[in-house]
Amino acid sequence: MARTVFLAGASGAIGRRLAPLLVADQWRVVGTTRSTAKAEMLRKLGVEPAVVDVFDADALRQALLEARPEIVIHQLTDLPAGLAADKMADGLVRNARIRDEGTRNLVSAAVAAGVKRMVAQSIALIYAEGPLPHSEADPLISASDPVWGGTVKGVLSLEQQVLQAPLEGVVLRYGLLYGPGTGFDSATAPGAVHVDAAAKAAELAVTRGAPGIYNIAEPGGPIAIEKAVRTFGWDANWRAEPPSRT
Repeated sequence: MARTVFLAGASGAIGRRLAPLLVADQWRVVGTTRSTAKAEMLRKLGVEPAVVDVFDADALRQALLEARPEIVIHQLTDLPAGLAADKMADGLVRNARIRDEGTRNLVSAAVAAGVKRMVAQSIALIYAEGPLPHSEADPLISASDPVWGGTVKGVLSLEQQVLQAPLEGVVLRYGLLYGPGTGFDSATAPGAVHVDAAAKAAELAVTRGAPGIYNIAEPGGPIAIEKAVRTFGWDANWRAEPPSRT
């Protein structure tokens, strides 16, 4: 029987690029979506859909217990398409709630299901000012910052919960995503990362690397990525092959 990965956020920008990589690696992939309309899309990717809301702790726990995964990958976000400026304020509040309450529910369910390892999406764009490039040990912006404070609180909650849980916790701090499904065709700022390379990092982290935090961004910018390159053999230039035309 194939080993199982539970991919929370399978219908998101990274989740849709990551799922085929896991399937190709011979994992059984159970993937979550809040939308029944997206279930068929997940099936076409080779994913067994689990329609569940991360804020429904009981339903989420039941989904984990039924899936019996070895690995959980946390790719849950709730931001507006293309990071639309007029919708970002509400989106940041929703996203912070997912990182805090949603992560709490997911970690609790994973522990109850006997999960061995969790790989979680975080961000690398909130390091405090200081010498560049920023390593994983550098301080983040203050949680009391009037602009970024809510985001930082959410990030810290997510990271601490994953790293302190009784399982192998791996946190991937992504740069600003671009590529298919992100709303951006090219990098819009230093420290970005293509969504395919971001997905590849999560795939590699399933079976490689000690628990901890890893920056995932393109080289030559403000984010130091040597730890991920050394540990995972990760390449920021990696891209998925386009589907063949027959």
